[in-house]
Amino acid sequence: MTKSEQYLAQIRKSEGLKRAIIQKIEIEKDRKRVTFCLLTDLPFREEDEAWARKVTRTFVPSPLVGEVSIKKLVAASDLVVRKTKELLNEYHPATSAFLREEDISAEGRDGSVKVTLGLSRSEKNIVGKDILDSLSHKLEGEFCGKFFVTVCEKEKESLEIEEEEEEETFRPGCRTFEIAEFSPLDGCEEEPKYATYLADGVSTEGDMNFCGAITYIEERETQKGKPYFRFTLSDGTGMVKVVYFTRKATLDKIKELKVGDSIVCTGTNEAFNGSLSFHVKKINYGRVPADFVPQKRACRPVPKSYHTVFPEEILDYSQEDLFGKPSLPADFLKKEFVVFDLETTGLNNNPVGGTIDKIIEIGAVRIRDGKIKEKFSTFVACPVRLSKEIVSLTGISDDMLVGAPEIEDAIVDFYKFTDGAELVGHNVMFDYKFVSYYGEQNDVRFDTRLYDTVTLAQEQLSLSNYKLNTVADHFKITFNHHRAFDDALATAKIFIELIRMKKCLPN
Repeated sequence: MTKSEQYLAQIRKSEGLKRAIIQKIEIEKDRKRVTFCLLTDLPFREEDEAWARKVTRTFVPSPLVGEVSIKKLVAASDLVVRKTKELLNEYHPATSAFLREEDISAEGRDGSVKVTLGLSRSEKNIVGKDILDSLSHKLEGEFCGKFFVTVCEKEKESLEIEEEEEEETFRPGCRTFEIAEFSPLDGCEEEPKYATYLADGVSTEGDMNFCGAITYIEERETQKGKPYFRFTLSDGTGMVKVVYFTRKATLDKIKELKVGDSIVCTGTNEAFNGSLSFHVKKINYGRVPADFVPQKRACRPVPKSYHTVFPEEILDYSQEDLFGKPSLPADFLKKEFVVFDLETTGLNNNPVGGTIDKIIEIGAVRIRDGKIKEKFSTFVACPVRLSKEIVSLTGISDDMLVGAPEIEDAIVDFYKFTDGAELVGHNVMFDYKFVSYYGEQNDVRFDTRLYDTVTLAQEQLSLSNYKLNTVADHFKITFNHHRAFDDALATAKIFIELIRMKKCLPN
């Protein structure tokens, strides 16, 4: 008999723990503490907990301290069905290939659970007793009670493989506004009527007009002594830097331009050294309309399928432990939430402050019906080497990003994952600015309600600080800090507990 079996034999001598199992063992080296996490499907009392603590301490050698954590878990049929499918996928993939979740049923009675696999007549012949016994044993390691796996004959419709419909390439086009107060300076063959939004035009090739206020102007000379000007132009949606080579006829007029003047630049956006450069042909006076309100840019539709990152279901038994906890508010249960976290190459999430840092990992979970149901987790390819500080902080190295999806693929898949949900994060605006920027670059918009667990924690708790690990410690949530998925999962659990305390969603 192994040590674990000896330990459980002693634990099960207490009435409320007679079918208990070990879920996991947590070791905290700095505190010299070992915690045995037990699951039981029976109501347990203080006497059962006292007995478990006594047994645990006899099995943990000095100088370590033995502790125990007990949770009540009922082997709900939907949990058993999902776990059965997971075990088939992992240990018996050939059998799993012709079994869907709807072909599996689970029925519990008097501490035992009968799991039935629905198979066609031909399929029954290739599922042997060894597979059924193996499943029974593995399920007993996951849940409390005795498990019996059997088969029944079931008629199945032939499955036709559907061809994936090719999605149309989204081309948002450029937004324009009518130029106000036009008057000639450099002259033009035809008076321009409309200007392209700088936010759209700076990434689009071709002939166009840019109109806006000068925010920077500088006169320079070429090596041959020919004067030219460098401008920065802004229209409220974006900024562009341009170079303009003057003609003798207009040199004095151009020299009179100053910061704050509004002009229209007519020219061409052309590719040069791997990036677009706007070549100004004509400069005239003109301005953005006084009542100008930028239109929202068209957004590509939600993709029909994932292409590089595929979400997975989460089977978290701790979510079933609602014994003694108040219920979640109705307004929370009606909505779906995506709780997300990023790892990045640095802290610059504002392109105005220079080149924005890169996303190297996206982690997220989806909350539905008050429970964490799905996970989204991916590394993101990075064109620059990671700094020693980032490698040390996150544990992510350059070689781990080799072969990862490019940001333009990962961000669109993440956009699909968030469809229909509201966004949650710990200090949410920091990470939101990254996904918003890279989303805009790929024609997707994360326009939805945001919830910040920092703000919620400050309202509901009194702590020394409100860092993620501090709030997690308050709720006894353990996780691997500074990795995107682990941080997102911990934040989701914190969010649920804070909403349970608040008894409603924030206004």
